[in-house]
Amino acid sequence: MVDTATLAVYSRAGFGRSVTRGDNPALLVVDFSYGFTDPAYPTGADMSAELAATGSLLEAVRAKGFPVVFTTIAYDRGQLDSIAWLQKAAGLAALRAGSRLVEVDDRVAPREDETVLVKTGASAFFGTPLAAILAGLRVDTLIVTGATTSGCVRASVVDAVQSGFPTVVPRQCVADRAAEPHAASLFDLNEKYADVLDVDEVLAYVRGLSPRTTAHAEVSA
Repeated sequence: MVDTATLAVYSRAGFGRSVTRGDNPALLVVDFSYGFTDPAYPTGADMSAELAATGSLLEAVRAKGFPVVFTTIAYDRGQLDSIAWLQKAAGLAALRAGSRLVEVDDRVAPREDETVLVKTGASAFFGTPLAAILAGLRVDTLIVTGATTSGCVRASVVDAVQSGFPTVVPRQCVADRAAEPHAASLFDLNEKYADVLDVDEVLAYVRGLSPRTTAHAEVSA
């Protein structure tokens, strides 16, 4: 819970305003791969509730024909000694290309016509064609779900806004390994970069839109 004094400071600075939601959103599912969603792995945690909430949102988005893009982190052997991030986050080196850890969790499995982008950094935009894909699809609002809230989700949201996409984060659809960084990141995202909303509000937004009339282009990565 954020204290009233902190809220007053942010309000006085002009933060916390709402973004304008358009009528052609896309859903971004960030790194809901087994390396993050299976607590059997050192990098993972139990994200069952967040996966279930994202599954409901996926169903609503697909029913309207809006695009869905997934990301996963994967490294080949040659990248392990060259990616600076792995010096700080050494555990992520276990996310080896071809292993189960980098597969998107079956509970939110991509369809054959949905894009899965492989990345080596935190942001879904860094080193990927995501911005070009969204621009080509005339996306005017980005809904961001996935893991982790304080890591790849936060980085992706910041880059989404910097790339010109008003962004929405359903709080029940993002997960982290610990409560404190999760809560702090949601507060920061809501104040500076995105609207952090209950998933029911995001579902109502999606369901209230007219269906997309043109199929999105199939892109593989």
